Amino acid sequence: MAKKLYVGNLSYGTTNDSLKAAFASFGAVEEATVLQDKMTGRSRGFGFVTMTNDDEAMKAIDSMNGTELDGRKLTVNEAKPLSDRPPRRDFNNRGPRMSY
Repeated sequence: MAKKLYVGNLSYGTTNDSLKAAFASFGAVEEATVLQDKMTGRSRGFGFVTMTNDDEAMKAIDSMNGTELDGRKLTVNEAKPLSDRPPRRDFNNRGPRMSY
């Protein structure tokens, strides 16, 4: 089963391809994505790598956590699923009002 890894403290110059290449030495990488800011298009400093094999993913976590990529020390761990969050505040008076 595929395992998704969180990769934090990425350099602004890190691309999807360079992230994938860094993790490919530990096994098959299904997908590597560096998240970007919607307004500026610049990297948000973190991304996700999906590896096809759980054992290879654990080896990548152990090996890559704390190592340097593009001049920055990485934080690598297993990605956690998104939790349910309360709805965002609506400034257009279309939703429920928030009390202060």
